[in-house]
Amino acid sequence: MKIGIVGGTGYTGVELLRLLARHPEAHLHAITSRKEAGMRVDQMFPSLRGHVDLAFSDPADAGLEQCDLVFFATPNGVAMGEASALVEQGVRIIDLAADFRLRDPAVWERWYKMPHAAPALLAEAVYGLPEVNRSAIAKARVVANPGCYPTAVQLGFLPLLEAGCVDAAHLIADAASGVSGAGRKAEVHTLFAEAADNFSAYGVSGHRHWPEISQGLNAVSAHSVGLVFVPHLTPMIRGIHATLYARITRETDFQQLFEDRYRSEPFVDVLPRGSHPDTRSVRGANLCRMALHRPQGGDTLVVLSVIDNLVKGAAGQAVQNMNIMFGLNERLGLEQVALVP
Repeated sequence: MKIGIVGGTGYTGVELLRLLARHPEAHLHAITSRKEAGMRVDQMFPSLRGHVDLAFSDPADAGLEQCDLVFFATPNGVAMGEASALVEQGVRIIDLAADFRLRDPAVWERWYKMPHAAPALLAEAVYGLPEVNRSAIAKARVVANPGCYPTAVQLGFLPLLEAGCVDAAHLIADAASGVSGAGRKAEVHTLFAEAADNFSAYGVSGHRHWPEISQGLNAVSAHSVGLVFVPHLTPMIRGIHATLYARITRETDFQQLFEDRYRSEPFVDVLPRGSHPDTRSVRGANLCRMALHRPQGGDTLVVLSVIDNLVKGAAGQAVQNMNIMFGLNERLGLEQVALVP
């Protein structure tokens, strides 16, 4: 497959390069950056020396229309302006930003403060959570790669809402992310002296991932979902830890419920009863690990869900979607073991 990447200079871009460089069925055709056009990729990212023998190119000269698939690892608002022309030329698209995640253009505009530039393409785009939409992803021309928080939260709540055994109207997601989730741009709050030795909530009154999570949970629930979502910034580079709370309305063997739901999923690992997954156990791996708890045997179920925000939360899930779209083994290029320490 001939692969293009638009916006290859950020953290999700370099993570895509790391994964695709070792993928046996992917040939990197072009990596674009207007600002860095002409610079060798391994000059910016020495870790890729000997693995990626390309220079960044200007999007206008990159020959993206020759690709089988183009990844957009760009800021919100870019892909929706450029994807239509590529799709018309037979190129399939995976967008790692939020341009095609929200089904309603009015909801998009409310949260992202810009009109949607490609509503027709939005209408056909498939939300790329493989554990829910695998068959639709396989046929899609445009896949909206899920956000990092939404991946960890949805996978944790999914079996409970499908089974209808918790109060869907009162869900709580308390989640913390490493600083790489904010991207590679320079901002004061992610400077080392600001983020280290610190822990803080943000976006409590409203975060852009809330409508995405709510949309996904409502799609699998028989009852309207009410969600409180509180994100936090934690002083680590990679990782998301989501602590999810749901009130039990119907008794069942919850451990068995999760094990049965994810038994055939290659990138979801339900840990034994009483376990406490940590972010280091998934660092660098395309994997969601989770465990269930019922504190004091009460009526509240707690699900612990951890992912690497740059892999299962972004680039790894995008490669997983690529494999599905082209009929490949879903695990291809994604069987890296987590990095410890």
